[in-house]
Amino acid sequence: MKALVLAGGSGTRLRPFSYSMPKQLIPIANTPVLVHVLDAVRELGVTEVGVIVGSRGPEIEAVLGDGSRFGVRITYIAQDAPRGLAHTVVIARDFLGDDDFVMYLGDNMLPDGVVSTAEEFTRHRPAAQVVVHKVADPRSFGVAELGPDGEVLRLVEKPQQPRSDLALIGVYFFTPAIHEAVAAIEPSARGELEITDAIQWLVSSGADVRASRYEGYWKDTGKVEDVLECNSHLLDGLTARVDGHVDAGSVLVGRVVVEAGARVVRSRVEGPAIIGAGTVLQDSHIGPHTSIGRDCLVTDSRLEGSIALDEASVTGVRGLRNSLIGRAASVGTTGRGTDHHCLVVGDHTRVEVAA
Repeated sequence: MKALVLAGGSGTRLRPFSYSMPKQLIPIANTPVLVHVLDAVRELGVTEVGVIVGSRGPEIEAVLGDGSRFGVRITYIAQDAPRGLAHTVVIARDFLGDDDFVMYLGDNMLPDGVVSTAEEFTRHRPAAQVVVHKVADPRSFGVAELGPDGEVLRLVEKPQQPRSDLALIGVYFFTPAIHEAVAAIEPSARGELEITDAIQWLVSSGADVRASRYEGYWKDTGKVEDVLECNSHLLDGLTARVDGHVDAGSVLVGRVVVEAGARVVRSRVEGPAIIGAGTVLQDSHIGPHTSIGRDCLVTDSRLEGSIALDEASVTGVRGLRNSLIGRAASVGTTGRGTDHHCLVVGDHTRVEVAA
C-alpha cells in the first residue's frame, strides 16, 4: 500500500498565519501537523508517500525533506491550483501505479490512529473504504448514508438536509478501481473534481464501498480555535521529560517537557506544557496546555492554553490565555493594567498590550 498526503490547500481560515506558512506546518504540541500525519501513515506500515503540494511546496519540502527522518520515502507531486481531491488522484497516477493506497488530508489530526480500518480494508479489499465520524452539524461535510453492515449506500457533499450525522473526515482507502471513477466524473458546481462524486460513482456502478466509524479524537486544524483545542488534547498525553536546564528557583508541576538547550529561570511551569529547544523562560508562569516553540524568549509573563511559535518573544504580559503567537512575533506591554488578553498574532508582528 502507498499513501497520498494532500498538502496543497491555501488555508484561508488560518489567516494571518497561512499568509507566511503552509497551514499544514502549523505546530501542534511543537510538531507540524504534516509530521503527525506522516507518523500516522508510517503506523500503517506504509513507507511510500506521495505529497501533493501547491505554491508553498518548497516550504513543505524544506521541513519534510525526502522523508527519511520520519521513516518514509516522499515523492512530491505539484498541483497547479486547488482542483479538488479527486484531481489529486489523477495527477498522482504515475506515482500510485496499480497499488492500493490511503489518501490522507494533510491538515487532519486523528491521534488515535486508523490501524484497525487499514487492517479491515486489507482483509476485505472493497473498492473503497471511507472513515466516518459522528458530528453535530453534518452540513459542512461530505455525508455518508450506510446500510446495516457498514456498506455505503449514498454520499452527499454538504447537504442542506442531511439524512445521516456521519461525516467523511479526511482518510480514505482505495484500490485501483478509483482511477476509473475519477476519470468518469465531471467537475462540480464549484469547478472541482470531488472525491465524494468519485466514490458515489463506484457505489452507483455496483462496487463494494464500505465505511468504518472512527470513535477517537478527530480535528480538522483549519481554524485557530481548532489548533488550540487540538494542541491541548495532544498535550494531555505528554510524558514529562527535562533535557534542558531548570534552575533551583524554578518549579515544574505535572507533565512538563523542557527540550534540550532550553533554560527555565526563576519560573513556574504547570503541565501539560512544552518548552522548546533553545527557549529562555525567565521570571514567568506557564500555565497548562501551553506550547512554547524553539528559540523563544518569555520574560516576566504568564501564558496559559496558548501556543508561541519559534522565535517569538513575550515580555511583561501577565495574562495571555488561549492565544496563538506567530514566528518571530513580539508581544510587549504599554504599562497600563488589565486582567488578561487573548491574541492571534501573525509572524513577525509587534504587539503592545496593557501591562
